[in-house]
Amino acid sequence: MRYFLVLIAFSLMCFTGYTQIDPVSRSGVAIDGYDVVAYFKNGKAVKGDPQFSAVFNQVTYHFSSEANKLAFEEAPAAYLPQFDGYCALAVSYGKKISVDPQTFKVSDNKLYLFYNGNTSKGKVNSLETWNKNEDRLLKKALSLWPDVKKTNYKPGAGL
Repeated sequence: MRYFLVLIAFSLMCFTGYTQIDPVSRSGVAIDGYDVVAYFKNGKAVKGDPQFSAVFNQVTYHFSSEANKLAFEEAPAAYLPQFDGYCALAVSYGKKISVDPQTFKVSDNKLYLFYNGNTSKGKVNSLETWNKNEDRLLKKALSLWPDVKKTNYKPGAGL
């Protein structure tokens, strides 16, 4: 019985919580279908609905409402994630890695996404590290981004 309870607890830890996604899926959908406008208007990650979709720069964005879709269509650049949706902290280290769409920060009207998941060294929430020294890390990420943007990304890449 004890073994069974441990197995259930382990399964719950493995299959709930943090999901790393590529900024654009192989099917061309941005950030796993999360509504980029909702990050700003609702202050939280909200899954979009394919019935409210818009295409910008050959990438499909899903929205949770027609109003959010229209807001995006009026000013898409205002809602796009910074660094093409890659983890902001990783960019500050010169890398492109996957993100957890529920781990984000809106700062100065810009959306930043972050890695939040398990690594070989344990659980890592890169937003926590970012928040400790945001000004310095943002300056570094902005200076490195032109070169990082040119690098190849390996789908599913994490820490």
